[in-house]
Amino acid sequence: MKNTRCTAWIADFLESDPPRSKSLVMTIFGDAIVPRGGAIWLGSLIELLAPFGVNDRLLRTSVFRLAQEGWLSSQRDGRRSAYTIRPEALARFERAYRRIYAPLVVHWDGSWTLVIGPAGSIGAAERGALRKELLWAGYGLISPGIFGHPASNAEALEDILVRNEVQGKLYVCHTTELPDVSTRPLRDMVGECWDLSEVMAGYEKFIASFQPLLTLLQEAPVFDAEQAFVIRSLLTHAYRRVQLHDPQLPVELLPEPWPGTQAYALARDLYRITHAAAEDHILATLRREDEQAPDVEPWFFERFGGLNT
Repeated sequence: MKNTRCTAWIADFLESDPPRSKSLVMTIFGDAIVPRGGAIWLGSLIELLAPFGVNDRLLRTSVFRLAQEGWLSSQRDGRRSAYTIRPEALARFERAYRRIYAPLVVHWDGSWTLVIGPAGSIGAAERGALRKELLWAGYGLISPGIFGHPASNAEALEDILVRNEVQGKLYVCHTTELPDVSTRPLRDMVGECWDLSEVMAGYEKFIASFQPLLTLLQEAPVFDAEQAFVIRSLLTHAYRRVQLHDPQLPVELLPEPWPGTQAYALARDLYRITHAAAEDHILATLRREDEQAPDVEPWFFERFGGLNT
């Protein structure tokens, strides 16, 4: 049975802040398809995207562009097409979505990781591509040619260096304040590297949009499986958009109060309410075209600190 209040909320959200189709496909792949092995028939994907107002033509254009960009590969079986996350893109998917579902518990040990590219160490094209990826990964520009982060992930950094073919060409070091030397506190570099006001505004907008939905679902918890899937997908998509601009700083270096904490709790509560019914819809959709479509992997239930199985 459809919840009419949910129907109205979904319609209002899609009208006021419609997601871009290519970005929404990325969200649904990461949220719903990767936990099932990362492959889906195009017909099933068309069916999943229909409630968002994404038509067949727009979807085909989106997956074609994602394939061109190296995220997806396509296979044909007669007249049918399937799309799969490419192996080299899977690790990037997993790291990006780990940021979404993991609790905000990164603590600061007082150090920074610096990536230093002296003049002439790499070409202009390499430097531009590396800058884009480091900024996307949350690094701040300390000064020309020097990027830093106070809670760097070594595995993710190595992947960036390897994919951009600059391994061994840059200096990467771990630095702390030097005792007995007059110095500005390293924590002050946060203000030099990032303007967190836009990130805070993004979290506040997310809270304003989704807090009424949580209240609605708590008051009227009956909804059908497709509604649950649409809500879970819009929730994940909106939260992901804010997270992509969040440098993921340690909690000790964040302003107080930090709206990301409330936003995470809100996303967690909504996801826990909708995930099971959403899974019913996803599985039913996939198995209409492929009776052997798998269930989610066990690690799926670790999201947001643990989901009911």
